[in-house]
Amino acid sequence: MSLPGRLRERRRRPEVMDQPGLDRVRHVHALRGLERINRWSGSSRILWPPLRDLARESGRVPLRVLDVASGGGDIPVGLWRKARRAGLPLVIEGCDLSPLAVEYAGQRALAHGADVRFFQFDAVGGPLPDGYDVVVCSLFLHHLDDGQACDLLRHMAGAASRMVLVNDLHRTWPGLVLAYVGTRVLSGSDIVHSDGTRSVEAAFNVHEVRRLARQAGLEGATVAWRWPCRFLLTWRRP
Repeated sequence: MSLPGRLRERRRRPEVMDQPGLDRVRHVHALRGLERINRWSGSSRILWPPLRDLARESGRVPLRVLDVASGGGDIPVGLWRKARRAGLPLVIEGCDLSPLAVEYAGQRALAHGADVRFFQFDAVGGPLPDGYDVVVCSLFLHHLDDGQACDLLRHMAGAASRMVLVNDLHRTWPGLVLAYVGTRVLSGSDIVHSDGTRSVEAAFNVHEVRRLARQAGLEGATVAWRWPCRFLLTWRRP
């Protein structure tokens, strides 16, 4: 593993998953590996408590939830399953730039019997579709530069009538080591192996995310550490 001299500053390098024209077989293999990693690290578990609490406040009125940059779709499917077990009405949709990811996510939702819709959309290209109560995003913010990340947070707040949730990597040495080991234990994909440590190097720390939230106008947003080496940004519309 090639370790940077320090993690004081973000170090953004191109990730293989972001490359256009990525081979279909390698892409699907990587999506499967990321699904296992998300299951082990509990991405849907991190997002679920504030969603659950808001759904309980809403009573029988279904919450409309959009998952931005949903990738293989395992996180929105996981949230749908948690809501179903809890007897809480959630209408969940996911969007992603990659048509292959959208196709794969739809197939996985169908296989799990989950009523989750996916559609293709460029989340960095401008405002997000509106009409949602909650807009969530997992493990995408670190792909963006500071300006893009700030714009995304602003657009998420603009599209969400009630809440924004962002779950992402926290840039730390333990997180870097965990990414190196975990990607190799949980996935055979060379893409996941390569992108895992690059993602941590490119990730924001808690202080940087708080600054971005203020710049994006998300007043009152909280940013808290979550296991393993993650953070959760929570913002509720006043």
